[in-house]
Amino acid sequence: MSCCIAFGATAQQRQTAGWFAAFNTFRIPASKFSVYMDVQVRTTDKFEALQTLIVRPGLNYHVRKNMIATVGYAWIRLRSMYNSAANQIEFDYLSEHRIWEQFIVNHQVAFVPLQHRFRLEQRFLPKSVVEENDLKNDGFDLAHRFRYFLRGIVPIDGSKAFEKGLFVAAQNELFLNYGDPTRTNGKVFDQNRAYLAVGYRLSPKFDVEGGYLNQFISGPGSARITYHVAQIATYVRL
Repeated sequence: MSCCIAFGATAQQRQTAGWFAAFNTFRIPASKFSVYMDVQVRTTDKFEALQTLIVRPGLNYHVRKNMIATVGYAWIRLRSMYNSAANQIEFDYLSEHRIWEQFIVNHQVAFVPLQHRFRLEQRFLPKSVVEENDLKNDGFDLAHRFRYFLRGIVPIDGSKAFEKGLFVAAQNELFLNYGDPTRTNGKVFDQNRAYLAVGYRLSPKFDVEGGYLNQFISGPGSARITYHVAQIATYVRL
């Protein structure tokens, strides 16, 4: 029995959610390489349940002091909606797998460090079926996506060599499908995420921040959804 995972019951939706993200980089001594890992946990609307779990390791190559190339893998556990054999709405979890490549360029404008990130994703999206009233994976479809991310940090004290103290962070990320988008939303534009946060740098190796993220997703047809997200994030650089 085939299963269709619904995008939403209405064309326009607004939801609230909570995200926690931990971004970690571990330098390999006496080399130009480092290990990257981020782990993210996201809730459903009104913080009611776990929506998404992301585990994303990668290997960095430090091309220059301000340039990093990365290849990696991501495992994404997604809460999915389906119709049971009794024609009731049920929820279960399916896994998406990704291979990703990215290139980061860092530079400074006055006392504000900026980061540009260009990422490609090869997404293996789960195909779902309902068997014995349970949602199961029935193979994968391949989809492709490009992401452009821009982030800036403004130290409150205005110091150019910022090592400790309060800061304001602002970022935006644009998601675009390429190749055949029929397995996603049928469009080039996928989503946009805008984020504003206040953080504290405890040392050059550790930041913690909290803020508001606005996620706008373009679904199939006229479906649109806006998430109002409260996010807490940590950054470790060892």
